[in-house]
Amino acid sequence: MNPKRKSDFSGGSASKKRKAISMEVKLDIIKRSEKGERPTNIGRLLGLNRTTVSTIIGDKKRILEHVRRSAPMKSTVITKKRSGLILEMERLLVLWLEDQQQRCLPVSLRLTQEKARSLFEKLKREKGEGSENEEFGASKGWFMRFKARANLHNFKVQREAASGDDKAGSDFPNALAEIIREGAYCARQVFNVDETGLFWKRMPACTYIAKEEEAAAGHKANKERLTLLLGANAAGDFKLKPLLVHLTENPRALQGIWKGQLPVIWRSNKKAWVTLEIFEDWFTNHFVPDVERYCASMGLPFKVLLLLDNGPGHPAHLDDFHPNVKVVYLPPDATLLLQPMDQGVIASFRAYYLRTTFAMATNLNGVWKNVCPQFVNNFHGFEESFEAVTTNIVDLSKQLHLEVEADDVKELLASHREELSAEDLSQLEKQMIEEEEETPTPEPRGFTSKGLADGFSLIEEGLAKFEAEDPNIARHTEVARKVMDCLRCYKEIWEDKKRVSLYS
Repeated sequence: MNPKRKSDFSGGSASKKRKAISMEVKLDIIKRSEKGERPTNIGRLLGLNRTTVSTIIGDKKRILEHVRRSAPMKSTVITKKRSGLILEMERLLVLWLEDQQQRCLPVSLRLTQEKARSLFEKLKREKGEGSENEEFGASKGWFMRFKARANLHNFKVQREAASGDDKAGSDFPNALAEIIREGAYCARQVFNVDETGLFWKRMPACTYIAKEEEAAAGHKANKERLTLLLGANAAGDFKLKPLLVHLTENPRALQGIWKGQLPVIWRSNKKAWVTLEIFEDWFTNHFVPDVERYCASMGLPFKVLLLLDNGPGHPAHLDDFHPNVKVVYLPPDATLLLQPMDQGVIASFRAYYLRTTFAMATNLNGVWKNVCPQFVNNFHGFEESFEAVTTNIVDLSKQLHLEVEADDVKELLASHREELSAEDLSQLEKQMIEEEEETPTPEPRGFTSKGLADGFSLIEEGLAKFEAEDPNIARHTEVARKVMDCLRCYKEIWEDKKRVSLYS
């Protein structure tokens, strides 16, 4: 009986290693081939397999081109130099892919290739002379290399829509109903949140604001965008405080403003997107405590169900964050059809936002009625279906003498959902760079021993002046006591800082 063959993974045999062939050897093979030597003879002479030699000879054109670009002779890998156009296109494509993921829009290989080609062609037209001969095919091989270069390891390319996707969408409501039944959740305990982008400075195209911007030299449509996270429960009686993500933490309009007093939860990053960190912070420090207080106020046990899409800013392990919050994710291929917040809530929010913008303009104009009536345009004071809000916006625009029609309003509201164009992506990249370069990072507020000491000194000095002039000693004593009682929290901070300084 023949002995058993040793496994390739056994210690008795060394695995065969791939041999790297230098450019110098490849050129030698090509020269010998040009002189008429056969691949078999060349391989025998150089200790190479005949197939390897034939492959190198077949790749002659690319190897010689590589050598002409002054490749090191000891190099073993041929690398193709990518043009500046391709590099710029890839930067914009990364932003586009991230934006698509943020909005939970499916991205297929074909769609990505088409976007890459369109971006390349746009950049090529902009560069003009000198770029006419540059070509870009957006092959599958390019895409795989692009994913590696852009560090998009977690990016998933979805397959083209199939009939099974429709089934997943139609089956989900029944599966969700079973989860709700088993958990004994009522409508007040079931929540949904969703993100939406908002071009918060954008006006309808027919307003004089938009027209003046367009007439300005070097005009670019206002693309300043922020992201909002909106949510509510299924009963509709509890709206969550919106989360707003801006490009900067302290825009000029909010310098010195305490963010806690805003009607939104303010967060920022250079792309104005909801990231994992921002979402986790919102979930832990806002959603959970707010919903717990709501349940207590309604006499309900604190157990809730949160319905989410599979956005990149939503942690996959969110279900483990809190024992009283069950998280259910919508099917990826049916999110647009099933997402509750996307069934008119977000569209209505944008319409209300635009109406409020116009209403503020008419109100700020109207308050001049008594002193400068010639400036006021039909002011009627402060007042309160999607179509109704749109009509209201048009009416408000008429009061401001703006040429706005219902179609203009609908076009503007729809534009917030549009895919980012090549121009949008270029402007977004520019904004990110400008924000990093120009936005100063404000010094965080905080107490110092000297600042507290100076403050108390000034207060004591002021109280002493009142004491010197007040004939009623009892009154001054009572006032001084109340003032110092109000300042007790600051006094404790000062005492703590003094104690720390003694031991440091």
